[in-house]
Amino acid sequence: MSMNTIGVLILAGGMGTRLKPVMSGRPKALAPVAGRPFLSILLDQISRAGFSRVILCTGYMADQVEAEFGTKYKSLSLIYSREVTPLGTGGALRHALPLISSESIMVMNGDSFVDADLNAFLDWFVGKGCNAALLLTKMNDATRYGLVHVDPNGLITRFHEKGSECGPGWINAGIYLFKRSVVETIPQGRPFSLEREFFPSLAGRELYGYCSEGKFIDIGIPETYAESEEFFSNYMKYSNEDHCP
Repeated sequence: MSMNTIGVLILAGGMGTRLKPVMSGRPKALAPVAGRPFLSILLDQISRAGFSRVILCTGYMADQVEAEFGTKYKSLSLIYSREVTPLGTGGALRHALPLISSESIMVMNGDSFVDADLNAFLDWFVGKGCNAALLLTKMNDATRYGLVHVDPNGLITRFHEKGSECGPGWINAGIYLFKRSVVETIPQGRPFSLEREFFPSLAGRELYGYCSEGKFIDIGIPETYAESEEFFSNYMKYSNEDHCP
């Protein structure tokens, strides 16, 4: 399957409420990391993988995101799907669906990064013939994220709620692949959460996990945002020049 035929969507509409003590006056997607907006790191990853078109789901301070990136970023064409009222991750995805023509859709959270091979994830998804899949990564302590339980065939059987004692294991790394028909089942025009409503409803029957051990970070809280400078400094040290953000 050609990368040019796959719609890629980034969920970049979050307010970043928990980051306000350390960052205010800009949306979370534009949080400065290593001297650049965080969203540009995700766009570089997508561009390197050979995709050509990205839908940016914006909401809070959407004008700033559009002013920063415009309609073109390197090899990528950028299109915007703006929420008038907050719709949550699932609602934003459903709202953007008319802008996507492909039968398979890749979705990325706009506040996390995982050093994973997007092409390998897509090839696995196509070969598996599944309708919905999460890219997973392994953490030594999954307490803040919650564990994802996967059977030997890759089927996600259940989610272990975040905030409880989890220990080491697989977590949701914030990159997803869906068949269009699955996204069409998301209710329109109202807030809806992928993490709390959609994924649990698919667990045990049609949601699969692609296990990757790529380095992962999210910038959603001050503690992890403070770690991002060191993370990307180290990331660039072990990546070749062509592969670093």
